[in-house]
Amino acid sequence: MNNESHRLRKWVVLLFTIQCSLLASMAQERCHYEAADSILIEQLLADGNAQKCDKGQDVLYFARKFLGKPYVAHTLELFPDDERLVLNTRELDCTTYVDIVVALTLCSRRGETTFRQFVHQLHMQRYWNGVCDGYPSRIHYFTDWIRDNSRLGFVTEIQDTQPPFTAVQALKVNYMNTHPQSYVSLKRHPEYLPLIAEKERDLTGRKYRYIPTAQLADSRVLRNTVNDGDIIAITSLTPGLDIAHLGIAVWHDDGLHMIDASSRHKKVVEESITMQQYLRNRRNADGIRIVRLH
Repeated sequence: MNNESHRLRKWVVLLFTIQCSLLASMAQERCHYEAADSILIEQLLADGNAQKCDKGQDVLYFARKFLGKPYVAHTLELFPDDERLVLNTRELDCTTYVDIVVALTLCSRRGETTFRQFVHQLHMQRYWNGVCDGYPSRIHYFTDWIRDNSRLGFVTEIQDTQPPFTAVQALKVNYMNTHPQSYVSLKRHPEYLPLIAEKERDLTGRKYRYIPTAQLADSRVLRNTVNDGDIIAITSLTPGLDIAHLGIAVWHDDGLHMIDASSRHKKVVEESITMQQYLRNRRNADGIRIVRLH
């Protein structure tokens, strides 16, 4: 009986491995990229595994590898009629930058070194249940990204009723449905709008605790809350949106800073000012939510 159980377990593991391999292969077939992207990803994974950084520092290791890369918006919108996973390591916006850094880090923590494994990870992060099935299957709001990636065990959002989490974000999400002209896929395919609206209704009414700008002055409390390598999700004041901007947390001697793909600097930068100073310069944001990689 024990031998039979052992053989059964071996077959289950083998079938699971084959399934993962097939999914990774399918994901790569539906991935748009250039040779330079695949070469860079495999080089970074090889180098990252050799570094053997502690958790948090591994995120910063990969985050800093993209410093100076140009900021370019809408790089994912190349196939409005035939959704594909687009990988562009040469041009980044705040979302694609964080998405790629997270995928690199999680692959590295598992000892994975191949481009196929990376594409599979990115596919799982970016699409509902890891399935690319048209534009609505892509995760468009970052709160949904947090929810789905938490369900998959990739990340956890830090929530607490104690300082510095002294504010609550009550979501009212409808920006994509009220601004379809801003999205090429929605302009060409208005039939997607009801599916997007369904996701927006599911988000609306949800509440999340966050760190308001005023609380960012207390570095002592912050240092016990925010770690190097955490994802910083800046809460939005724009009607209909949940998150205004994304970056990677990094501590300097003068306080909490962020590495981000910056539209202001037109490139990936390690911000020279603290998060509090950064938020004081933004009218459409009032605090930060914190997400930690597993």
